[in-house]
Amino acid sequence: MTTVRLNTTDPTTIDTGALVIGVHAGPDGIRPAAGAESVDQAFDGKLSATLTAMGLKGVPGEVAKIPTFGAITAPLLVTVGLGDVSEGDPGTDAGLEALRRAAGEATRALAGVESAALALPAATAAQVGAVALGGALGAYGFHRYLTNGQRKEPVGEITVLTSAEGAGEALEAAQTLAGGVTLTRDLVNTPPSDLWPARFAEIAEEYGARSGFTAEVLDEHALREGGYGGIVGVGQGSTNPPRLVRLAYSPAGASKTVAFVGKGITFDSGGLSLKPSASMDWMKSDMAGAAAVLGAMVSIAGLGLPVNVVGYLCLAENMPSGTAQRPSDVLKTFSGKTVEVLDTDAEGRLVLVDGIARAAQDQPDLIVDVATLTGAQIVALGWRVAGVMSNDDAVRDEVVATASSVGEATWGMPLPEELRKGLDSAVADIANVHPERMGGMLTAALFLREFVPDGIRWAHVDMAGPSFNKGEPYGYTPKGGTGAITRTLVELAGRYAE
Repeated sequence: MTTVRLNTTDPTTIDTGALVIGVHAGPDGIRPAAGAESVDQAFDGKLSATLTAMGLKGVPGEVAKIPTFGAITAPLLVTVGLGDVSEGDPGTDAGLEALRRAAGEATRALAGVESAALALPAATAAQVGAVALGGALGAYGFHRYLTNGQRKEPVGEITVLTSAEGAGEALEAAQTLAGGVTLTRDLVNTPPSDLWPARFAEIAEEYGARSGFTAEVLDEHALREGGYGGIVGVGQGSTNPPRLVRLAYSPAGASKTVAFVGKGITFDSGGLSLKPSASMDWMKSDMAGAAAVLGAMVSIAGLGLPVNVVGYLCLAENMPSGTAQRPSDVLKTFSGKTVEVLDTDAEGRLVLVDGIARAAQDQPDLIVDVATLTGAQIVALGWRVAGVMSNDDAVRDEVVATASSVGEATWGMPLPEELRKGLDSAVADIANVHPERMGGMLTAALFLREFVPDGIRWAHVDMAGPSFNKGEPYGYTPKGGTGAITRTLVELAGRYAE
């Protein structure tokens, strides 16, 4: 991960490979943002006129590189659009997210440069944290499988220019968050040939030992003996057997407990209900929920949040074979409830219900499950907005508000009771799919709700689209694994710590 530092040096004199400033769009043309005043003076006050003549508008996502010809020490000036200043007050959640995205756009555009200094608005600790986090996440690159000739290394070192009070603590927190998100992204980007359930469990143990939380691993034998029929059923068709990993962070004096449950299908072929090949090539990302839980646990422990957190990684590989579960099989889950499997490609909900039922035994104040659960989420909300459903409207709204506060896009969705009847089974307590395709995201959540004990506050986050960016990078979001919902989980834990 790229190193991020602080410095109070004047932007015009700092020794760096590139200087980044923000620019705003306005009715009278483009103008430099806070932090760039001395840079504008170094260009004899003509910076706005120059940028306008170049056709720049100052809109979000707009990046330009300009040689400085000695006007300042840095040989390259990079401008990044922040939009209309009235649309995103830098002290609001929206304004902080604009700073994160701008910093990410800039550092991503500077891949291959040894160092960059960010003279973006950073007058408060919150702004410093936003710039540092966005810059670090924008500099992300997954190059493990590229040869040296193909690699374009991320910017080597980032310096945030600020004299804000509390900047050091904000930077440290941002780096800790960036580390958790980077881990999530790396796991999602890793091919299934190198990340099967047992290997994922080993990685969780390694990070637990390093970060200060425990990791208990149940193998296929313990899962079968323990009655985890959902996880066993999904994983029984693969030569790579399933795992359930229980992570526990228990700081002294903590009085509240939150539980996070992550879907961890390390590769999803669909099982005997085989996916079409065009839908299968990115199914290495079907473990993004479990990756987000592990990444969040690493950040939570690193931040030292005073709250008990348990995380469950429900790990399996969904493959077709002579031992695979069949449509019409009946599974007995950890809760004791039986499920008729009508579609083996609706496997994520089968592993999650075992994790949810087990998490309920920890008597948490809140359970949140995170999953790349349905294609219906993408149909309903697109590639960038996760759906949030809950057995309590207040809990749903709490999760949505928390996600918004850290810049992650979610939308609260209902659980219409009339859809529940479609999950009735003639031979088991419940069927794993609804006979109609419409409302698939909602019926999947209704299925999960059946396994949440009375009195437990629960929310479900379906992030099938947001977890993996199949398009071009934007803001601080790369192509491939995005690390979605990791920061939301960390913020939720922090709110319960308060």
